[in-house]
Amino acid sequence: MSMNLVEQLKKHEGYRRYPYYCTGGKLTIGYGRNLDSKGMSEEEAEQLLANDIMNAEAGVKRRINTSHCNRARLDVLVNMAFNIGLDGLMKFKRMIAAVEVGNFADAAYEMKDSRWYKQVPNRADELIQQMIKGEY
Repeated sequence: MSMNLVEQLKKHEGYRRYPYYCTGGKLTIGYGRNLDSKGMSEEEAEQLLANDIMNAEAGVKRRINTSHCNRARLDVLVNMAFNIGLDGLMKFKRMIAAVEVGNFADAAYEMKDSRWYKQVPNRADELIQQMIKGEY
C-alpha cells in the first residue's frame, strides 16, 4: 500500500468521526468505511475495544482516587465507565466515596442500590462480587 494512495483516499473520502450515510445511502464511518457492506472484523473490533478500555481506564484514574483498589477492583470501575460512560460512573458519588477510602462493602451496596443495577443485573451482580472480594 502506497502512502500516496492513503493520502489520496483520505483527501477524497474525508474523515467522519461519527456514522453517516454516504451519497450511495450506505452507513459509513471514518474514511469511507462502508459499515452496511463491510462491517468490521473481530480483529478490528478487538483493536477498538483495547483502545476504548485504555481510554476508560485513563478517565477513571484521572477522576477517582483508586489508590486502595487492586487490579480487580479498578477493573470494576473501568467496566462501569465502559458500560455507562465516565460521566455516568461519576454519578455514583457514594460508591466512589466508599472506594476512595477502601470501603468496598459500602461501594458494593451503592452499586446494587441503583438504576444501573436494575438495567444490567447479571453484569452488576458479577461486578459487585468482584468489588467485594477483590478478585475475578
